[in-house]
Amino acid sequence: MENALLIGLSRQVALSRELDVIANNMANVGTNGFKARSARFNEFVMPKAKAEAFKPADQQLSYVIDRGTPLDLSQGATEFTGNPLDVALKGDNFLVVQTPAGERYTRAGSLTIDRQGRLVTQSGQPVMGEAGPITFGNTEFDMRIAADGTVESDQGTRGRLRQVRFADPRSLVSEGGNLFSSPVAPQTAPAGTRLEPGAVERSNVKAVSELTRLMEVQRAYQSVANMISRSDDLRSKAISRLADQQA
Repeated sequence: MENALLIGLSRQVALSRELDVIANNMANVGTNGFKARSARFNEFVMPKAKAEAFKPADQQLSYVIDRGTPLDLSQGATEFTGNPLDVALKGDNFLVVQTPAGERYTRAGSLTIDRQGRLVTQSGQPVMGEAGPITFGNTEFDMRIAADGTVESDQGTRGRLRQVRFADPRSLVSEGGNLFSSPVAPQTAPAGTRLEPGAVERSNVKAVSELTRLMEVQRAYQSVANMISRSDDLRSKAISRLADQQA
């Protein structure tokens, strides 16, 4: 009975983790450039050692262990906005932004200009060009971004957006605000990489699939909870009967 409770608990922990992942995906259905995550689990078989002197032989017990939440880098839908400072990234490239904690990476290409004349994200992080932050003067107008990432105004070129990619996307760590960090240094995007000006990449979350999975996980969680409750009741009855026999 203890084994049943422990196995049930390991399953509940895994399902709870998956519910958190699905809930975060659903909360970001409308977030530009958001990349969904999925939960991955493996079977962990116990015991490792077996006692062969007893009959019947030891029974293997299967537990559930968390194997992480890999990132889905598939392309989200492109939505044309007509904003000259909006860009939709293609492939698996990321823009580089500056934050108080250092450089971070994002797919959110809805950009604007702050009061200091800096090209920034909607959250206010300066967007990095190949030569550093991109800024404009007070007298400039007609700011726009070309398909090759060149940032221009009526007074000429102001830089080119720095784009990077990662050889192993599993190294990316979500930091909230649609930002990622990585302990591994990124690679520079190949020359000739193109953007989609005047557009943004929407979230790649498939809302219907996530909602369906959410209901499945909730039902599975409730089923495990009922099993644990029945096992606990059975244990209580067994203890009570043993106490009656000894009396």
